[in-house]
Amino acid sequence: MNNKLLLLFSVNSLVLSSCFSKEGGSGKIGDKPGDVTVYVTTANRSHDFEKTSINFNTSPLIEATVLTLDPSTRYQEMDGFGAAITGSSCYNLLKMSESDRTKFLTETFSHETGMGYSYIRISIGCSDFSLSEYTCCDTEGIENFALQEEELKYVIPVLKEILKINPTVKILGSPWTIPLWMKVNNLTDLQPHNSWTSGHLNPAYYNDYASYFVKWIQAFAEYGIEVGAITPQNEPLNRGNSASLFMGWDEQRDFVKVLGPKLREAGLETKIYVFDHNYNYDNMKEQFNYPVRIYEDAEARKYIAGAAYHNYGGNRRELLNIHDQSPGMELIFTETSIGTWNNGQDLSERLMDDMDEVALGTVNNWCKAVIVWNLMLDTNRGPNREHGCQTCYGAVDIDAGNYKTIVRNSHYYIIGHLSAVVKPGAYRIKSSGNVAEGIGYSSFENPDGSYAFVLQNNTDENKSITLSDGKNHFDYQVISKSVVSFHWQK
Repeated sequence: MNNKLLLLFSVNSLVLSSCFSKEGGSGKIGDKPGDVTVYVTTANRSHDFEKTSINFNTSPLIEATVLTLDPSTRYQEMDGFGAAITGSSCYNLLKMSESDRTKFLTETFSHETGMGYSYIRISIGCSDFSLSEYTCCDTEGIENFALQEEELKYVIPVLKEILKINPTVKILGSPWTIPLWMKVNNLTDLQPHNSWTSGHLNPAYYNDYASYFVKWIQAFAEYGIEVGAITPQNEPLNRGNSASLFMGWDEQRDFVKVLGPKLREAGLETKIYVFDHNYNYDNMKEQFNYPVRIYEDAEARKYIAGAAYHNYGGNRRELLNIHDQSPGMELIFTETSIGTWNNGQDLSERLMDDMDEVALGTVNNWCKAVIVWNLMLDTNRGPNREHGCQTCYGAVDIDAGNYKTIVRNSHYYIIGHLSAVVKPGAYRIKSSGNVAEGIGYSSFENPDGSYAFVLQNNTDENKSITLSDGKNHFDYQVISKSVVSFHWQK
């Protein structure tokens, strides 16, 4: 295919400014910005989320060479994009000076001057990136429920700072483990399982555990933090995590039928997303189609908003498979990580792969939200715990020697390229045109009527494009191995 895909543009038409200075500061576009705001990140870091501005083209449109948006065809409504605010992330953030932390969080979460991250995932009790192993009810008896030090000292203060910057950010909660006194070794013997790892939820405690969720949501609300969605269990098929619980699809179905009414009785409209695990169901054939099996139950379906997925196994085509089987289920993507196993700090390798697999790959397969794992880890890949992931990197990594110097990794950029231009309530819309292999994209119409277009050029050559919304059009040359986000008013 001809590399000269579409119309060329003049470099002189750009107003250039780096969104991030070397110190990580936020920049502004020129005094007279153009019609289209553009953000550019290259795999070689020559453009670091660089903010530019271009004008609409006044020359006649050559229809045969254009990518055209079609807002008359709508797909899913978008909820947002973000990262997990784990205990480890909060610990690192609170090690920063207040001014540096505010600067970083503003760059990350502000819709006005930053990337506009709009979704956060937090753990209900500990996760494998908490400072210790705990739940909020480690003394037997649900009357003993209470938030613990990690929430009170680390997570809640950080969330409150973020909410000051972006009051509309959405929050999803997921438990890694249940209180040990609720655990049994299996559902036949029902013997105690006094371990943070594995075990099953004793059906005798379904009601207490549903109350645990209600109390947790209400406790955060007392601090002005609204939790809009939950999953019943993080990675329910993973027995080996440092904090974990096995919950097969039939167990989760039965628990949801207790949890849903308990939330309603408390006047909570918190959404429930089932599953929250890998595309391949950890190769357990009896667990294939896990969320669909739950959704087929008429009683459980009353309380289920949709299903959540991770990408540590299998293929993202499973998202389309689930959508085709149960189009009434919402889909969200809730976890992916980079680490030493996939050259996680090498932007030249990861930016293209993660944009294709995680960002565009999930959105173009019906996901309403995309959330990556730890927002921030330190240069020792922590704090981490034994039996947890000790080889993970964060979306950003901060120098453990000074808690000031930050390295931004691929996950930070791929979320930012979506959240900066695609706002909660936007709809993914149809777009079509003649593009070369290696060019991926997705288009959106925002609630205010503006358009957003996110594109990657995963080729070794610059590619020229023309975008049209039917009324206006503009030209742009996309640098090789880069991600570009466009935003413009009709």
